[in-house]
Amino acid sequence: MLRMTKCPLILAPMEDVTNPPFRKFCKRYGADWLYSEFVSADALVRSISQTMKKLAIEDVERPVTIQIYGRFIDSMVEAAKLVEEVKPDFIDLNFGCPVKRVAQKGAGAGMLRDIPLMVDMARQVVKAVKIPVTAKTRLGWDSEHIIIDDIAEQLQDVGIQALAIHGRTRSQMYTGTADWEPIGRVKNNPRIKIPIIGNGDIDSPQKAKEAFEKYGVDGVMIGRASIGSPWIFQQIKHYFETGELLATPSVAEQIAIVKEQLTGTMEWLDEPRGILHFRRHLAAMFKGLPHFRELRIEMLRSNTKEELWHVLGKIGERYQ
Repeated sequence: MLRMTKCPLILAPMEDVTNPPFRKFCKRYGADWLYSEFVSADALVRSISQTMKKLAIEDVERPVTIQIYGRFIDSMVEAAKLVEEVKPDFIDLNFGCPVKRVAQKGAGAGMLRDIPLMVDMARQVVKAVKIPVTAKTRLGWDSEHIIIDDIAEQLQDVGIQALAIHGRTRSQMYTGTADWEPIGRVKNNPRIKIPIIGNGDIDSPQKAKEAFEKYGVDGVMIGRASIGSPWIFQQIKHYFETGELLATPSVAEQIAIVKEQLTGTMEWLDEPRGILHFRRHLAAMFKGLPHFRELRIEMLRSNTKEELWHVLGKIGERYQ
């Protein structure tokens, strides 16, 4: 059985976010377990270059999981074998992505409408590889079909070694508030022996603490709150250890983080794509600065490294 460290903080898989440069930053700031972007099994089997690139991992990231998704068992099994060759610590099966282009085709959260297929897919992938296989899913397709209790037992029974549960249905997408009660119910089910990881709305040390203490989960997964704030893992750990809230890095520190992370992203992609890709991180940084709107717009409109470095220089001068 998969064993976990005490109160692990886990970086959630996010498309176009959890690439190697960002993962390494989160690791530096205390993330215990990293997930890749989710990888299309069909594209992997067809050796699509941009998809194959998503399999890159480094030892500094460990433990690290590569997550795959698809709607056909054969391609998922073949993709899992290909993933195993790059030696991640775990392979994760995405049964929770709610976006239309994935779920409406039967993959990701679309699996919540065909539980026998989901369970058989998990069974076949577990049989096909030697490394641990985990899964991530949601509470159900909609509020009328909260079926996570049954799903958890069935996935455990076919060999899934840990289960991450997002406290929303597919129909909710990312709206409303995550419901942790069903997650806690699964964790406290005496039949469940595998680690249960909770996911949804963890954006503060206090919420992370509540997740462990109130719901008893074995791990907490953090997604959107890490965008623009990779230091959230450090803040949570500091709170766990001292009971005190750790301040957000200074403006100068955030500028240094932007430059280093963006440089890594540009090296990973190229300058134009790296800057475009990094804008979602920029949009979430420098929160709370007074009279920052114009500089934020200028920052997000920068199309070259030189332009962006110039704006960052102005930010540093104004808020030093």
